[in-house]
Amino acid sequence: MAEVHIIGQIQSASGFPSHNLFCKWGIHAGGGWRVIEGLTEGQTHVDNPSWQDTAVWSHPLDVHFATKGIQGWPKVNLQVYHYDKFGRSEVYGYGFCFVPTSPGTHKVDVVTWRPTGTLAEQFRQHFLGGGAQLKTPDLVHNSTDRYRLQTETMGTVHLELSVILRNFAKFGVET
Repeated sequence: MAEVHIIGQIQSASGFPSHNLFCKWGIHAGGGWRVIEGLTEGQTHVDNPSWQDTAVWSHPLDVHFATKGIQGWPKVNLQVYHYDKFGRSEVYGYGFCFVPTSPGTHKVDVVTWRPTGTLAEQFRQHFLGGGAQLKTPDLVHNSTDRYRLQTETMGTVHLELSVILRNFAKFGVET
């Protein structure tokens, strides 16, 4: 089988309106893919930078996949959360990107967004905290109904991904 090895890190986040950020992440692939080794989901630590506007995580990623074809190529799904002054966590942004298909090291910027909700939900969010969330987070990387959402741009998550491809030509898999 052809193999894809993804090594990298979730480096940082910038452009978010507040600090105290952490990120939940997952690497999703199609049905023809199987994980040989590594974690496909996790969470970074909380960073509260006092002198800069960038939350630095440097959270490692290391996943090794095997596949028979390129259909269902892996994608990185991100959910950025914020702790408010009362210790409550709220979703600050959703985003995703495809893992680059060419071997080598790549810097990837993932722009995040969040649903705005109705006017009443926006008032509730302003005064009580919380906010609109997706019922199914898979909506982020499955584009079937995503176009109907009212959203606002939040910030950017910066990734560095190194991709190693193995045995693609040997098994007739073309990239």
